[in-house]
Amino acid sequence: MRTRTLAATFLAASLILTGCSDTGSSTGGSADSTAAGEANVDFVTIATGGTSGPYYQIGATMSQILNRELGADSSVQATGASVENVQLLLDGNAEVAFAMGDATRQAIEGTGPFEGKGGASELKAITALYPNYVQIVTTAGSGIQSVEDLKGKRVGVGDKNSGVELNAQMILEAHGMSYEDISEDFLSYADSIDQMKNGQIDAAFVTSGLPNSSVMDLATTADVVVVPIEGAGFEALQAKYPFFDNEPIPGGTYDQEEDVLTATITNQLLVSPHLSDDEVYAITKALFENLDEIQGAHNAAKKITLDSVEDGLATELHPGARRYFEEVGAL
Repeated sequence: MRTRTLAATFLAASLILTGCSDTGSSTGGSADSTAAGEANVDFVTIATGGTSGPYYQIGATMSQILNRELGADSSVQATGASVENVQLLLDGNAEVAFAMGDATRQAIEGTGPFEGKGGASELKAITALYPNYVQIVTTAGSGIQSVEDLKGKRVGVGDKNSGVELNAQMILEAHGMSYEDISEDFLSYADSIDQMKNGQIDAAFVTSGLPNSSVMDLATTADVVVVPIEGAGFEALQAKYPFFDNEPIPGGTYDQEEDVLTATITNQLLVSPHLSDDEVYAITKALFENLDEIQGAHNAAKKITLDSVEDGLATELHPGARRYFEEVGAL
């Protein structure tokens, strides 16, 4: 039996995993695993994002499923999202985590916010999730219509070291800009929208699935404008960061009339390297045998399917997850 105590700064339950080896090998299953090779999973912390974002809403549903199907004491943890979540996994302070593909690759390669940490080749995924849309949100009164128009403006760039902030830096860089060209403010989705309503900032980066509830809230009181990321700026972005794609935000998402082309990046559901193959198999099976419930948690989750478990992955599937998907013919 392996136990570990979460850092006091994080409000999450302790984890006790029966029969889990230190290396997370497939030989570490518990003595009372089922004939199918499933292990008992007693406690699971799911690291998500801010409470107003899709990560948290979908993660809360996943937590309920694991509680019910595995008898696990599962909790959902609000965090600063991708970068913090990856670190929580690597430090043994979470078992499952949401992260964007860019943060995942940077952790594996030891670049960006993970520079000097040696790389995390052991970081593996349960599944690809759904595309996140990089939404540069402003209002009609700001006069901002392009990325270049952000120069000299007050801009919310997400929580410090979040996946949103990474995206903001990459987008600005691709357009020949940096924080020196804007007045950056490190704010969550909800705080960015509140500050925009109060006239404290002019625009905000909101990288999430569609629709984002905070942006929808803004649309109830203002004419929302989503700034496009396209053309030469996007080409420069993709040339340096090939994990980005270009997809439209459909017209009407936030009462805007036409589609808005923007950069997208696939979310990953990552798993702790400290878990055994059998434990990850059990978690994967519980989640995907209740996929309809997960898809109902948020509109973005409708794109999570058995047909797309590897689409846009920034790392390999965990062997325990792969075993389940092979059994059901998803691979």
